[in-house]
Amino acid sequence: MTPFVTIIAVALLAAITLIVVIALRLEHPWLQPLAVLRAAVQLGILSVILGGVISNIWLVAAFLAVMVMAATWVVYRRLGVAPHYLLPIVATVVAASAVPLAVVFATGAIAGSPRYLLALGGIVIGNTMTVCTLMGRSLGSLYLSQRDEIEAWLSVGATPRRSALRAVRSAASLALIPSTDQTRTTGIVTLPGAFVGAVFAGASPIQAAQFQIVVLAAVLAAGALSAATFTAVFGAPEVLPLEERALGERRTPSLSRASGRPHAPGRPHAPDRPHAPGRPQTPGQIGS
Repeated sequence: MTPFVTIIAVALLAAITLIVVIALRLEHPWLQPLAVLRAAVQLGILSVILGGVISNIWLVAAFLAVMVMAATWVVYRRLGVAPHYLLPIVATVVAASAVPLAVVFATGAIAGSPRYLLALGGIVIGNTMTVCTLMGRSLGSLYLSQRDEIEAWLSVGATPRRSALRAVRSAASLALIPSTDQTRTTGIVTLPGAFVGAVFAGASPIQAAQFQIVVLAAVLAAGALSAATFTAVFGAPEVLPLEERALGERRTPSLSRASGRPHAPGRPHAPDRPHAPGRPQTPGQIGS
């Protein structure tokens, strides 16, 4: 495969994507072609850098740290959370990625060489980023759609974490669907990149399959740990939204305007909203 042929194929695929997105009148139609262009530039730079990095454990560790920072920034920007959530997001990505990697290399399932650490670490960190983003976006929507139910729980004395439990569980389940489906359909619907790459590199299909199943198990473990850590950070909402907005963003005062009393610490505060005539009030509805 020559570079010229690669450029032609990628350009045609990007053009197909752009035409379909424009025809469907989706938002930001140039986003996907620009993502392809950005990926090409990044992979080109990565190919040059890896020549001097892949055999040095300290350079690999530094490269993985850069991946963690990039993943954290993507999650932060996608969710639109306040700056004080940056550190918890970093902790989530690091913890959820480090545990599966430690298990894999401690058991000897994969040789503990720098090249394997870089390959598996990049895959796990990338999937951790995806789970955090999906869970965060789902959680914001579920806090809005299940607002009345959460208020009802609060009105009978439940804690904010207990009141939001159903929404948090639903968001975590949705976030784990892509990696779960990828694992379930491996070898039937998809041939994963790690398997194909190992075969192309000269490994036997059995060795490639062993490597791939370890990768898939590590990805699932990282996803579950991401969901658990994300639940600890965002599972007890301080504010209940009335409209789609950033997860964890504050837009309400600390006083309950309905009662004029200070808002109870540690309990979500919901802004006032008019009560629809003829509609029964939900228990715990604030501002009715």
